[in-house]
Amino acid sequence: MSKTDNIYSKPLAQVGGFTFDEQVVQVFPDMIKRSVPGYEKIINSIAMITNRCAVENSNLYDLGCSLGAATLSMRRGLQNKKGCQIIAVDNSQAMVERCEQYIHAYKSDIPVAVLCDDICNIHIENASVVILNFTLQFLTPEKRLSLLTNIYKGLLPGGVLVLSEKFVFEDPLSHQLLIDLHLDFKRSQGYSELEISQKRASLDNVLIADTVEQHYQRLQQAGFKHNDLWYQCFNFGSIISIK
Repeated sequence: MSKTDNIYSKPLAQVGGFTFDEQVVQVFPDMIKRSVPGYEKIINSIAMITNRCAVENSNLYDLGCSLGAATLSMRRGLQNKKGCQIIAVDNSQAMVERCEQYIHAYKSDIPVAVLCDDICNIHIENASVVILNFTLQFLTPEKRLSLLTNIYKGLLPGGVLVLSEKFVFEDPLSHQLLIDLHLDFKRSQGYSELEISQKRASLDNVLIADTVEQHYQRLQQAGFKHNDLWYQCFNFGSIISIK
């Protein structure tokens, strides 16, 4: 059972860099729901994307799976597809252990392998759907292109990548407004000014966001020629790329 996120509710002598440790795992469903506007819409839409784009006898990947919300959504979208399997990967042992519990709690004939590994080590093959749900932003920028290239090469023709991220914006007025709206969203979810400030400090130099245009350029470098923003809420959104 998920607990309420109160990790940053008390003043901390020193705010360390954000990590997906056991403390975060305990509150993660509450944290992400209250921190990422549109998160549930993206998760629910992954089932529809999977239903339309997955092909039988193929692999589906959830890279940076955390507790498996996108994995479970993909599995819902695979009900009429034969011979598919899902590979879910996260480099946090605490996340993987809890993810396996969530996956096994829902009975399904669709196999799911949950791996504890660096997603950059995973060889993508025979893939029809790949999900990077708020994951790329935690990789150092120099690793991002090689990962996307690996995904492109491993996708079947017509296969799709769903890339959800926090964005920055080139226009300073728009950028600041969207940041302010995101902060208002977090306040509306019950976060205090102290929690917002300490969480933001913990993410400095850990979450490095790109502009939408930077994502498009990198995706094109990786080989993707069909890239479009299919969802956005404030400074969070999701791109779909088709091979």
